[in-house]
Amino acid sequence: MDYVNFSEEIHNSTKRDYLGRVNGGDKAANAKIAKKFDKEFWDGDRKFGYGGHQYDGRWYPVAQKIAEHYRLSPGDKILDIGCGKGFMLYEFTKAVPGIEVTGIDISKYAIDHSKEEIRDRLSIGAAQDLLFEDNSFDFVFTFNTLHNLYVYDLKKAVQHIERISKGKSYILVEAYRNEEEKTNLLYWQLTCECFFTPEEWRWLFSEWGYTGDYGFIFFE
Repeated sequence: MDYVNFSEEIHNSTKRDYLGRVNGGDKAANAKIAKKFDKEFWDGDRKFGYGGHQYDGRWYPVAQKIAEHYRLSPGDKILDIGCGKGFMLYEFTKAVPGIEVTGIDISKYAIDHSKEEIRDRLSIGAAQDLLFEDNSFDFVFTFNTLHNLYVYDLKKAVQHIERISKGKSYILVEAYRNEEEKTNLLYWQLTCECFFTPEEWRWLFSEWGYTGDYGFIFFE
């Protein structure tokens, strides 16, 4: 189990108005809307989520790094848990032509508005209720999803990832290292249910038998 950061540059380049998120209206009400993961979350006002989630190619270098790191090859089967509109999976099909991609997300809106080229490989599903058989995928990954679960479902999701992967997996979640980052995370987040330090995340992963890799997003 190793710490690997594939997306630091992308996340650090994103400008966030933490106080604006809190002071720009009823954040509690906005969070309730965001947690429906419907049109407002993906393509509505910024106060509800992404503020417009459109393909722009920014994740292609990340897919390349991951493919090189895990030595993914044509014919390999990969799964994205919380795939959203499938942008990352689409990048994998470009980075590794011939790779077999599968994605699940709880948002019907995201699936319905996903990248058309891979839409038939995406389906509605929950991370804590994965029905895939053991060792189904050469690589399993999840970006910015598992922290949206309550801890009892988080445990199920992590153990499912361990079960259905052939030994290569990657989990990216939000974390905080100090009170400033904790405050920023609380100000910014709309859908998170788990707030842990890196040390706590590592402990949970170990307790639940996870042997794959992981990364963190920090709100500096």
